[in-house]
Amino acid sequence: MTASPAQQTIDGLAHMGTYESVDEILAVFRPVIHAVAAAVGPGCEVVLHDLSAPDPDLGHTIAAIENGHVTGREVGGPSSSLGASVLHDQGADHNAFGYRGLTSDGRQLRCSSVYFRNSAGRIIAALCINFDISTIQRVQGLLDGLLGQTSAETAERPNEFFGRDLVSVMDAMVTEAIREIGKPVEQMSRDDRIAVLTRLDQQGVLQMRKGVESIAARLGISRVTAYSYLDEARNQEPQDTAP
Repeated sequence: MTASPAQQTIDGLAHMGTYESVDEILAVFRPVIHAVAAAVGPGCEVVLHDLSAPDPDLGHTIAAIENGHVTGREVGGPSSSLGASVLHDQGADHNAFGYRGLTSDGRQLRCSSVYFRNSAGRIIAALCINFDISTIQRVQGLLDGLLGQTSAETAERPNEFFGRDLVSVMDAMVTEAIREIGKPVEQMSRDDRIAVLTRLDQQGVLQMRKGVESIAARLGISRVTAYSYLDEARNQEPQDTAP
């Protein structure tokens, strides 16, 4: 099957060279951002995130964006949930294509992201394409109903969460971590709460501003208790991975 123009474009960007500033990236790729958004249509958001600061404020990373209505964001707006995990592990290859995203109002997106590095190997920016597939899904559901067919349910979990601000992004990540435990918070054991904290720590959520406070509130524990659980989990990790 032939890849879409947007996919072909972003696949090519996966083999980019290095850049020393976001301004340099914008000078080269701003026309590409506009071209992809115009070619694919109003359901396709294209966004460049500035991650160049030593400690980026994930609530304000968007340096350029086209069709921001897809996620309700604009220049100066927040990163998605992937921002924290990417910065948490700079050494990994985070380029990803065709994965599932979810907006704060429940619409599904098909997403691709590539990351720009400087000559020192540090990630300084991310170029992301987010295509809203919710209209296609509604049409497919209508056709299936008319034809007497049932669409196969997908078990695919969202890889990325989007929101108008970082608080809503973080809240979606916490909700997903709690959902994976499989029981209401009030029925969670101490180990369940530690498991939630551990997962969110691995995703970089605790690097977000007031991350620990927000998670503790959702788990019904104090900030001090959350830090105690977190320290315990981190101290156990080397033992768990030992041969």
